[in-house]
Amino acid sequence: MTELTSAFSLSRRDDGIAILTMDVPGESMNTLKAEFAEQIAAQLDEIEKDTTIKGLVLASGKPSSFVAGADISMLAACQSADDAEALSRAGQQMFKRIEDMKIPVVAAIHGPALGGGLELALCCHYRICSLDDKTVMGLPEVQLGLLPGSGGTQRLPKLIGIQKAMTMMLTGKQLRAKQAKKDGLVDDAVPLSILLDVAIQFAKKHKPKRQPPKLNLVGQALERTPFGRNFLFNQARKQTRSKTRGNYPAPERIIDCIEAGVNTSRGYELEARHFGHLVMTPESKQLRNIFFATTEMKKETGVEGVKPAKVQKTAVLGGGLMGGGIAFVTSSKAGLPVRIKDIRSEGIANAMKYSYDLLIKKVKRRFMRKSEMQKQLSLLTGSTDYSGFADVDVVIEAVFEDLKLKQQTVADIEANAKKDTIFATNTSSIPIGQIAEQAARPEQVIGLHYFSPVDKMPLAEVIPHAGTSAETISTTVDLARKQGKTPIVVKDGAGFYVNRILAPYMNEAACVLLAGESIEQIDQALLNFGFPVGPMKLLDEVGIDIGAKIAPILVAELGERFRAPDAFDKLLADDRKGKKNKRGLYKYSGKKPGKEVDDSVYSLLGISPSQKFSHDQIAERCALLMLNEAALCLAEQVIRSPRDGDIGAIFGIGFPPFLGGPFRYMDSLGINHVVARLEHYQGLYGDKFSPAPLLKEMAEQQKSFYA
Repeated sequence: MTELTSAFSLSRRDDGIAILTMDVPGESMNTLKAEFAEQIAAQLDEIEKDTTIKGLVLASGKPSSFVAGADISMLAACQSADDAEALSRAGQQMFKRIEDMKIPVVAAIHGPALGGGLELALCCHYRICSLDDKTVMGLPEVQLGLLPGSGGTQRLPKLIGIQKAMTMMLTGKQLRAKQAKKDGLVDDAVPLSILLDVAIQFAKKHKPKRQPPKLNLVGQALERTPFGRNFLFNQARKQTRSKTRGNYPAPERIIDCIEAGVNTSRGYELEARHFGHLVMTPESKQLRNIFFATTEMKKETGVEGVKPAKVQKTAVLGGGLMGGGIAFVTSSKAGLPVRIKDIRSEGIANAMKYSYDLLIKKVKRRFMRKSEMQKQLSLLTGSTDYSGFADVDVVIEAVFEDLKLKQQTVADIEANAKKDTIFATNTSSIPIGQIAEQAARPEQVIGLHYFSPVDKMPLAEVIPHAGTSAETISTTVDLARKQGKTPIVVKDGAGFYVNRILAPYMNEAACVLLAGESIEQIDQALLNFGFPVGPMKLLDEVGIDIGAKIAPILVAELGERFRAPDAFDKLLADDRKGKKNKRGLYKYSGKKPGKEVDDSVYSLLGISPSQKFSHDQIAERCALLMLNEAALCLAEQVIRSPRDGDIGAIFGIGFPPFLGGPFRYMDSLGINHVVARLEHYQGLYGDKFSPAPLLKEMAEQQKSFYA
């Protein structure tokens, strides 16, 4: 049996300082693995035996990361909560041993120090980090339905204070170097060129006698008195429950651990026990599945074996909200020059202002230097004609949703750009094949559908039509990824994937409203189910007029089950478009704009609301139609796999992440159960609930979407 190459190497200097370097063989980033416990123990044994070593620096052998966290895949091997608790205890013991060393231990941090990586740094006596954009520190375990299990819930509050530590752990917030120094997380932040030198100087000092974190008067009252702490933890629990609606167990367990650590000596014990319990929860398993799926997707090209072409310059057509958002992610995330074209110079100014407004916020919060902002803004140029388009590699079109107009822009680009320029259309509903119908080079026409707001929504749908070339697909997927998006390749057709599964869900919510249920009840039901926003509120946000435009396109191509209730014509006749014109289902004036329902909607629709259904019934009716449509999309190969369907629904419309996406959720319910419930509602409300043939077949064969 071959011995594993150690991830750790020790070098001694003449001045009595040793450097312990971590460099996991064959991986681009360092992650902590269970099998490293023995390797670290052996190194610590050697250090403790050597009396010439007066101080120790922990550093990374990777050029751009300290330690990116623990290797999540080792959790899959845990058969029980006890197994997972044992992992946590092993991590705690290893870090306690470092903390208890007689010599000073200094963490030299460059690049991400996240999760277990930051917990490793926290057990050191000093932390020095580089003033580099790559350097970020955080405990993001909550995003995987977990808590920091190697002492993080205990050490961080003592170092930076309860409130700051709680915010970091409950949100997964990451700190950059300057903020980490200001908050007391690191002892110094220095240029990368002198990071090791400064760390060595700190290793020559005595171990520090830490003072409690500096707090203002309110902070002292809250954190240093039993009454204040009691109030603080009660408020944290209250706020957490209102956000999570009981769907995510990890945040409350994090609060328990911090409280136990501050008030008792049982903090570490409780941390390990809660960690073990959380690893085995279905919520954490689904959140970890999402993590693995997105990690896997990062390695894929749009078409297997086909490399993307190099993109050096881009252009955006249309200076509206979408155009401005696309220009921003292209320049700031992908770092590419963008030529913005609009028929009006005001449109170009608006698109540029979109980027300026987002970047100036970062400058004011000190996340970015002003010079960096200016550098990014210099990538944006604009014109009202096609000058500057001759050398553009990809043009992204975000003009008005009109087929003739889009076909005309294809012709304009073919006349004004180079022969191999890709034309990517950000249409939300028009089939790409129709847009490419009159193109001279249809193989370079593709759909690239973003979601609003572009700077926040993580998904992009890449939609080739039948004639799109493989290189165009791979190049577009690569560009979307550089823009910070998670791209999924979907088949051309009305609504593509995300809007297609969203439409029946929205229509059913409207049917429930017309049956006399209140807008509040419907939205609350779906918020409790786990969606980030209720369907009625979403309709206002997207625009009632947009919904009315998309519905006929879907009906024409996909049939009657997509027909929207006629009552929505009454809303448009009353000039209710939603948030955009401050007239919708919600009120947009007064003290709480967008928070209160506009009751005049009920008389307009001819209904007097009363509660007929439970929240569970409302959520089930709406969600089942989304699940059924997702199954139809898979059967028709609109999506390539259940994985793509799950990621598309979670990242595109906020399908509850803790349920894992439509396909994993159907698996957890059991396909038999899904079919039975669809048939139940089919008997009550008609054939729109008719189960997808694929689901019936799977139920008969007792199959699931995932092995």
